[in-house]
Amino acid sequence: MIDTSVQINVKSKPILPLTTTLGAVHIAVTDRSKALAIWQDVVGLDLIAENGNELVLGAGGKPLIVLETGATRPSVQRTIGLYHVAIHVPSRAELAQMAVRALQRNVRISPTDHLVSEAIYLWDLDGNGIEITFETPWRGTLGDPDKGETYAVTADGQPHSGRDPIDMDGLLAELGPEPVLAARMPAGTRIGHVHVHVGDLQQAMDFYRDVIGFAGFLLISSFGMGDVGLDYMPHTIAFNIWSGPNAMLPPAGAAGLRWFTINVPDAATLEGLKTRLAGAGASVAPVEGGIETQDPFGNRIRVLVG
Repeated sequence: MIDTSVQINVKSKPILPLTTTLGAVHIAVTDRSKALAIWQDVVGLDLIAENGNELVLGAGGKPLIVLETGATRPSVQRTIGLYHVAIHVPSRAELAQMAVRALQRNVRISPTDHLVSEAIYLWDLDGNGIEITFETPWRGTLGDPDKGETYAVTADGQPHSGRDPIDMDGLLAELGPEPVLAARMPAGTRIGHVHVHVGDLQQAMDFYRDVIGFAGFLLISSFGMGDVGLDYMPHTIAFNIWSGPNAMLPPAGAAGLRWFTINVPDAATLEGLKTRLAGAGASVAPVEGGIETQDPFGNRIRVLVG
């Protein structure tokens, strides 16, 4: 049972430079055509390249998602791994465009207003979670319910649930009276955040904050969720324990997260991170352009320079 009476001070400044970004997220899928039916036709990513069983998808020529075909089963629930990958669009109208693509194809979506972002959730046909998000940190801030605070507070001081449904009429009005529908996402689209399942909130916070080097933002025991980032809300990495305290890595062959990428600006930053990883006893393996490591639960991370 989670003890929500214990207050944990998680806030910190980032060790990583503010120019750190998230790179491509590698996800296993079972079938090429089924995967593209969601990631290309609904999400709206371009198929940039196809190398063997790898489908490189992105926007404006920038790779964002790499799908690895050949998984032998869909993603397995209640395991360590991907909760969702959030793809940030550069305008609210682009969020509306994505909603239209989903509605045209009868794809189930969950449009949610988090105050610091508006998000549309959906899943590919293997159960991989996807969030299309338009970040709006100027609209308010998040609080800590464990400390008696409202989960979210608007810029003018009003409480907000952080989980209201998006006003779809208002969102679709962003397209104007004579909308021109877009089949693909525009340049400027990027990976907004990665949200993973973990086995312990404090361990995850210690790793992503103190070892990887993001700033600690929130750890809400009553929600079973924490997040870290750089210098602003919303998060860059989020983590939760919703798969349960004994969650294991998924079985071999299952669809799901292979690894996600953190891009650091220079070799000195990478060397500092390698030192922290070694001090924490975390695995470090060389890969082209950087290193691969894992969080304490087995979620794989590649840290690359550039």
